[in-house]
Amino acid sequence: MSETLKITNPINGKARQAESAGEPDRAPETRHDWTSEEVLDLLSQPLLDLVDQARAVHRRYHSDGAMQLASLLSIKTGACPEDCKYCAQSAHYAKTTGLKRETLLDVDDVLENAKRAKDAGASRFCMGAAWREVKDGQAFDSVLAMVKGVRALGMEACVTLGMLTQAQADRLGEAGLTAYNHNLDTSPEFYGEIVTTRTYQDRLETLARVRKAGIQVCCGGIIGMGETVPDRARLLQTLANLNPHPESVPINALVAVAGTPLADRPPVDALELVRMVAAARIMMPLSRVRLSAGRRELSKEAQILCFLAGANSIFYGDKLLTAANNDAADDLALIAEAGLSVEPPCPKP
Repeated sequence: MSETLKITNPINGKARQAESAGEPDRAPETRHDWTSEEVLDLLSQPLLDLVDQARAVHRRYHSDGAMQLASLLSIKTGACPEDCKYCAQSAHYAKTTGLKRETLLDVDDVLENAKRAKDAGASRFCMGAAWREVKDGQAFDSVLAMVKGVRALGMEACVTLGMLTQAQADRLGEAGLTAYNHNLDTSPEFYGEIVTTRTYQDRLETLARVRKAGIQVCCGGIIGMGETVPDRARLLQTLANLNPHPESVPINALVAVAGTPLADRPPVDALELVRMVAAARIMMPLSRVRLSAGRRELSKEAQILCFLAGANSIFYGDKLLTAANNDAADDLALIAEAGLSVEPPCPKP
């Protein structure tokens, strides 16, 4: 007789039931009809109740305890025409941030970075270019070569290049791209307070093109930018109501960069990050929830609580695009101390 897992609906108290460990290949009961009120109630639960629910979901669908290490490299830095208020790479704030523009890295240099990341334990290599949108030509062809090279190493390849046309998304898919990162950042209602040079709909349309090309979606957001808890609920609602769910959901805490409009924002309470991780895990049970920017400010105990709540990936290495990251040796020690394992890279194809 199979065990059942009850996930309480925070609105009406009714339980949804899902078969558990007896049938590991059984598809989970996923939802794409969350209301903002339901999500807000979920986020507002007593913390331990919320973590308990998230832990039950996590143990059912991610019982191997494997933590994916993802390495992130800026392949083209600075001079981005977007005005995202959190971003050091925006050309709008270059005079105050002092960030220097750098041209696209050579393919061989990128692949050497990827090889080092793999040797250090990373199974996913993410490449970010500070563009508003991809332009066809030599630069895009170089990115395609990078994707092919990373995949040839046996690693997952992820890129974030701004907006895409369908033809460009198709070419990335043909090159073997595993996932495309394109975050929603925040709620539709608060978005205009953070970005004015690209609409929320622009982001959703890029995600649809990525999905149509057969590429996995990596999409999450940032907390700590001045949004309200209802804004956080609306972000999670939007993500969870995508069908299918994003395979990868980065949960970021604002890294307040000197010279940007959000430089004076106070640090995010670590427990608020735990709540976001837990809610994302409950709402998107099969997705990989990535504990992303802002992790450097968390204590060891806070990070382990995020793992307990359902985070099963971290960015690994000394840098996140332009921001410093946690020490790699400390990360490996933390994972071991938490009783987790590191997901190995795949063999070369």
